[in-house]
Amino acid sequence: MKNRSLPDTWLVRARSNISRARMGKCSSDIMFEDLCYDCEQAAEKALKGLLILKGIVPPQTHSIAHLIEVLEKHNCDVPAKVKIAVSLTHYAVSTRYPGSYEPVENQEYQEALTGAETVFVWVEQQFKEVQTCID
Repeated sequence: MKNRSLPDTWLVRARSNISRARMGKCSSDIMFEDLCYDCEQAAEKALKGLLILKGIVPPQTHSIAHLIEVLEKHNCDVPAKVKIAVSLTHYAVSTRYPGSYEPVENQEYQEALTGAETVFVWVEQQFKEVQTCID
């Protein structure tokens, strides 16, 4: 294990994004699109942290599918429930710029949050398993 603090930093950043996403639309000024962006960022950062934890340089991409493919190429068994989160990639860019997307509604946000939480919880478990092996 090279630099344990860098993967942890990625997970801390992912936790920040998932925490903001979990707050939901607590003000009329908050847009579902921005909450979904936080969902995507949480999943992306968590997966990149896991890649680094495994000694893999993460690709510079927002594609959740690509990050999962890289993990699988390195013998990481990614569960189907985590793979469903590939749909979050849509929120990485398109919903950040007005006029290029359909408005996001509560149901879509809830689905994005579920996907992000699934990825985050799975990655946290992977971190714990690695820590157990080290101890």
